Amino acid sequence: MATTRYTLAGTPSLLRAINDRAALELLLTNGPLSRTQIGAMTGLSKPTASQLFARLESAGLVVPVGMMTGGPGPNAQLYQVNPAAGYVAGLDVTNTQVRIAVADITGTVLAEHQVPTKGWTAARTIGKVAEAVAETVGLAGLADGALREAVIGLGGVFDPATGKLRYATHLAGWHPPRLVAELETAIGTSVSIENDVNLVAIAEQTHGAAQGCEDFVLLWTGTGIGAAIVIAGQLHRGFNGGAGEVGYMPLPGAPIVHDVRRKNSGGFQELAGEPAVLALARSHGLTAPTGALVVTEATDTPGEGDAFLAELASRLALGLASIVSVIDPELLILAGEMPCAGGERLRGLVEDALAELTVLRPEVRSSTLTGSPVLHGALQRALASARDAVFSTH
Repeated sequence: MATTRYTLAGTPSLLRAINDRAALELLLTNGPLSRTQIGAMTGLSKPTASQLFARLESAGLVVPVGMMTGGPGPNAQLYQVNPAAGYVAGLDVTNTQVRIAVADITGTVLAEHQVPTKGWTAARTIGKVAEAVAETVGLAGLADGALREAVIGLGGVFDPATGKLRYATHLAGWHPPRLVAELETAIGTSVSIENDVNLVAIAEQTHGAAQGCEDFVLLWTGTGIGAAIVIAGQLHRGFNGGAGEVGYMPLPGAPIVHDVRRKNSGGFQELAGEPAVLALARSHGLTAPTGALVVTEATDTPGEGDAFLAELASRLALGLASIVSVIDPELLILAGEMPCAGGERLRGLVEDALAELTVLRPEVRSSTLTGSPVLHGALQRALASARDAVFSTH
C-alpha cells in the first residue's frame, strides 16, 4: 500500500508573525537591540531582521532609540518596544481600599493611586472604582480611553459559568449579575477579575521566588487563608474557578464547620487563619493585636514565643501536607503578612514540620515580593493579555 506523505510548512505570514513576536519578546526582556543583535539571537539573516524592524516600526510597535557605539564598524541603530503601543491597569481591591496602577506595554509603571472605600455604598461601588481608574489614568498623563486592559484582583472567585463573584461577602457592591459587563462599561476597557492569591502567584512566577518553576503552590496566610496552584506553568483555577480555596479544607484538630457556605469558614481557616492564630498567641502570653504583629512579637520572645511559632508552623504544615499529597509540587511558597513577619525562622519550622507529615519533600521558600504583590500580579496578567492583542494586530 502506498504511503501518503504530508509536508507541513508555515505560511510566510505565519512565519513573519512568529519572528515578529519573538523579536518583541527579546526587546521586552533585554531592552534596546540592534538588527544584528536580533539576528544573532533568533538566527535571522541581517536582511530579514531589517525587514522585521521596518515592519514593526511601521506598525508602531518599535521605535528607534539612538545608536550603539563602541564597537567596530559603523554604529548600529537600536530599537525598543514602543511604550505607547498600549496601556493597562491593575487593581487590588480589599474591603478598606482600592489600589490602582497604570503601566505602558513595556511594564513601566506610570502612576499609582490609592482610594479608601469607607463611605461607599454598594450601589455606587462600580462607579467609584471607575472614577478612581480614571484619576490614575490622568495621573499617568494619558487621555481617556487609553487603556486596553484592566485586571482586578480581589479576595473572591469569579465563577465563569454564572458570571458572579463567589466567596466575597466582605466586598459590598461587587455582586451584580452582570459584574464584568458593568465594569467594562464604567471603566471603558476590557476587564478581567482574578482571585488575589492567584495574582500573587503570577507575580512570584514573573519576578519572585517561583521564577523558572513550572509546578508550585503558593499559600497565603493573613486574615484568611488561600492557595494558588500552578501546574505546567499555568494557573489551575478548577471547574468553578474555586481551586485553592483551602480555607474551607477540613483538617484533623480543626473544628468541623458544617454549612461552610453560610458560615464562610472551614477547617484550615479555623486552625490557622488570623483569629485562630491570635487565640493561640494569647494562650502563650503574646498580646500583639494582629497576626503579623504577633508573629513578630514571638520572634522577639524566647520561650513562649518559640513554642507559639512551633505550633503555628505545625498547623500550617498540616494543611500543606494535604495539598502536597494531592498536587506533588516542586515548590511551596509561603506568602502573606504572617509568613513574611516570621521570615526564615518560620519558613524553616514549616519545612521541618512538613517533612514529618509527608513522604514528599518539596522545597519551601518565603515570598520575595515587596509592595503590593496583588497589584503587581494584576499588572502582569493585564500586560500578557494586552501584548497578545497588540502584538498580533499588525
